[in-house]
Amino acid sequence: MTQDAIITVDTAALRHNVSVLRAAVAPRAVMVVVKANAYGHGAVESARAFVEAGADWLGVADLDEALELRRAGITAPILAWLHAPGETFEAAAAHDVTPAVSDVAQLEAAAAAGVRAVHLCIDTGLSRNGAVEAEWPALFGRAAELADRLPVEGLMSHLSNASPEEDGKQAAAFVRARGLLGDLGIDPELSHLAASAAGLSYSGTRFGLVRFGLAAYGISPFGGRTAAEWGLRPALTLSAPVTTIKRVPAGEGVSYGYLFRPERDTTIAVVPVGYADGVDRAASDRASVTIGRRTYRVRGRIAMNALVIDVGDDPVEVGDDVVLFGDPASGHQSAEDWATASGGIAYETVACLSGALTRRYL
Repeated sequence: MTQDAIITVDTAALRHNVSVLRAAVAPRAVMVVVKANAYGHGAVESARAFVEAGADWLGVADLDEALELRRAGITAPILAWLHAPGETFEAAAAHDVTPAVSDVAQLEAAAAAGVRAVHLCIDTGLSRNGAVEAEWPALFGRAAELADRLPVEGLMSHLSNASPEEDGKQAAAFVRARGLLGDLGIDPELSHLAASAAGLSYSGTRFGLVRFGLAAYGISPFGGRTAAEWGLRPALTLSAPVTTIKRVPAGEGVSYGYLFRPERDTTIAVVPVGYADGVDRAASDRASVTIGRRTYRVRGRIAMNALVIDVGDDPVEVGDDVVLFGDPASGHQSAEDWATASGGIAYETVACLSGALTRRYL
């Protein structure tokens, strides 16, 4: 862990984003996903802000993430959808966490544990978790038999976001599944297929509830469209102080492998944050940072606990605050900018930030 690197999270921005998203999909219910430590923002504090702003549900990947929220005193409805083989769901029952089940074995285990209700998770084309169409009759049939003691509260799937045509096929499959459940006398209160991208751009996939992940943190789920276009505000800023200033002669190698050799005498500043903290090494010599209102290029290889920036002849000093990414409205690089520099996606940029980094909430 790099002690001097700080993640600052603006909870007012989180609340603002939920308000914007709720208005965008009204009157549908909204689930905000806080898996992966709330996409690097910190699960507990982020979840509190989302609930305060009116999120109807919280979504997590697994029961461990759900229990962290319950231990922190969060009482909002929580859905967990990825389960280890042989999961008994006793913890879900004890802490009022709703599981999404993908097969008959999970359904039986949930019934045996006495959970309050389940969501049925189906695969409509993403080819990940969820029951495929050939498995629907068995899963739905058994759910109908158990309905008196285990209500089916929801039906869920996940889009591939491959293209509007492919998403349309998945939406049609989802409608077929709802029809099959209806034929068995099951009418789930909550049907949810769309996440951030489809929730904002494809009204035909919204159904009764929309799951918002990345968009709730003020980061765009689209290439080529900024979060600001949707009225969303990035909540996370990653910063660290300059720890070393060093004059480097022209031609001198900088950092591992000498990826960078300045063409003229210059000053470099060392910033104590690196790939051990979740800053992608692939952004080496490509990403930019800001000090005040000035932008500087990351130079040379990003190391495990440090990166180097070229500040030229500017009067940068030890202790100056370096912002790797934050809100572009404040003049900073965005998480999307860093994703482009690393050849990745904004989801990675924030979700990979180390849980050991200090997080400060405004």
